Amino acid sequence: MPKALFTINPALDRDALAARFAADRRVQIRDVLTDEAARNLRDVIATATPWGLGWQAGADGPHGVTAAELARIDQRRRAEMNGGIIRAMQGSDYGFSYARYPILDAYLQRWAPGGAHDLLLEHLNDQPFLDLVRSVTAIPELLKADAQATLFAPGHFLARHDDSHVGEGWRVAYVLSLCATDWRPDWGGYLLFYDADGDVVAGYRPRFNALSLFAVPASHAVTFVPPFAPVARYSITGWLRDR
Repeated sequence: MPKALFTINPALDRDALAARFAADRRVQIRDVLTDEAARNLRDVIATATPWGLGWQAGADGPHGVTAAELARIDQRRRAEMNGGIIRAMQGSDYGFSYARYPILDAYLQRWAPGGAHDLLLEHLNDQPFLDLVRSVTAIPELLKADAQATLFAPGHFLARHDDSHVGEGWRVAYVLSLCATDWRPDWGGYLLFYDADGDVVAGYRPRFNALSLFAVPASHAVTFVPPFAPVARYSITGWLRDR
């Protein structure tokens, strides 16, 4: 019998979650999947994902390379990339750097047809998950989800931005956290939300089996992961769309 990969926890209090989302336009759902499904999914992401890299340094980017392409980038080019990111972040430019596997691209381009990542994307676009997010967000127009696997390892971050792609149908951003260990606050990698003055108004610690939903646009970031943090901040991220 195949292992369960994506089974929604039947004990979720959807009315309470919907009330929190209505009040704050964001919510984190703890234990969103059954424990068995969450552990199986984390194993896929942690051990069977060919990690590429996404980065941007101001006007240079965004860039995304596959694991094979990343392996061909020499040390000189890597130093140039890192230098550009540092210079962008020392000023007022936007930047990011994190490991990624573009699940939607892989599905459409048939990188590994029928594999676990393809199955995950199908689950994210099936009724149990869509019904959950529609009921929590009270946005019945949500039709589909895209997805990428992300790994924030030491040195990675995602600078403050707002996901204002309304014209592409983005309505709700999601982060399915599959952190592989009990994450210390000192290790960074927090999903933070900001007000108009740049003050932090909310933040979510990386956790195991927790789904964060927030309406976009919303000013947010993933904080810098320091050198002493473990390689363990795994997640599935993307947007739920109305078109």
